[in-house]
Order: sequence, then structure tokens, then C-alpha cells
Amino acid sequence: HRPVIACDNTLLGPVYQKPLDHGADLSVYSLTKYVGGHSDLIAGAVLGAKAVVKQVKALRGAIGTQLDPHSCWMLGRSLETLGLRMERANSNAQAIAEFLRNHPKVAKLHYLPFEDENSDVGALFKRQCSGAGSTFSFDIEGGQAAAFRFLNALQILKLAVSLGGTESLASHPAAMTHSGVPVDVRERIGVLDSTIRLSIGIEHPDDLIADLAQALEAA
Repeated sequence: HRPVIACDNTLLGPVYQKPLDHGADLSVYSLTKYVGGHSDLIAGAVLGAKAVVKQVKALRGAIGTQLDPHSCWMLGRSLETLGLRMERANSNAQAIAEFLRNHPKVAKLHYLPFEDENSDVGALFKRQCSGAGSTFSFDIEGGQAAAFRFLNALQILKLAVSLGGTESLASHPAAMTHSGVPVDVRERIGVLDSTIRLSIGIEHPDDLIADLAQALEAA
């Protein structure tokens, strides 16, 4: 017997990647992100083969992680617009990535559609993803000081570590989500002092690009 294969599909959501179609036994989601989509609930879900999910359900019954009725209702509300929201956010992210691609203040852009399709990452993306979602990162010229100046100058994008909501967010992983990770490990996985993570929302793309442009100028 092989181990159970579980895929955290939160970043691409049920719209842009379907792990169960590619051999995963379980597809796991933070419903707080794209599925909930409004930054107003905390929830998670696991989907997959009935025999495996049955074991998860049994454990949930023992440890008491059932979701409250109101959050369930809000998730039902959010599912009605999930496709629309993710498509708009994905489209916005594409426009912003194109803007950042050749910007002189951007040292490196980490965006899946721009990966070499002959590389392992690029080939995998092309084979099993129908879109890149709206969360990606870039490294800014000038290191941590420039990253902080950039973040402080933003007027529309909010400084926060979440993703998948209607609003656009920016964060500094090295000082926020990965602050407890040793520097050598961070650098090995590509989380540098110059790295900025963006989660793009559904605002007008021209407004977002204008905000990013002035913040990069200030950096």
C-alpha cells in the first residue's frame, strides 16, 4: 500500500487545478481564501475518495472540528461568485505581472506562466493547470530597505499576509509569514529579504498598476 497523497490546492482553488484528476487521493483547501473570498470567515475542507474521506470524518467527529452553521451559510453564498471572482483576480494578476515583468526595479518575477515550459515547474504548470491564480511574488532591487519603502508607499494594496479575497494585498514574507524560518532555509527556498508577495483582488487593474508604479518609484 502506498501512502495517501494529499494536495493543498488553496492557491489555485477548484477553478485552476484539479488534483484529484491527476492522481491525488485528497484535495485540501483553506476555504478562508478564494472559496470564502471575502476575508470574513475561517474554514477548511478536504475532498477525495469516499474511503479516505470517511477516515477523516471519523477523526473530525472525535476532535470536534465541525464548522458552525453561519460560516457554512456564508460559504454557500460565496460559491455563487467563486468563478467570477477568481477569473477577475486571475486576469488582474496577468496584467500586473506583465507590468512588473520588465520593470527596472524588479530583480526577478516569480509567476508561473512566465516559467520556461521546458523546465520542471513550467512543464507541470502547462500540463495540469488552466490558470495561475492571483498570488505570486517578485524580488525588488535594493533588498529589504527597498522592499519596506515599497510596502510603506502602497495606497490601494493593503499590507497583510492572507490571500484570495476581493481586496489586493502585499506582504514581506521574510519578516512576516517566514520570520521564524532560519535565514539559510529561507534563502534556499527563495524567500529573500527582497521578496514581496502579492495577492491580487478584483479592483480595477489600472488602479492597481498605478499604485504599484508609484510605490516602485518610491522604493
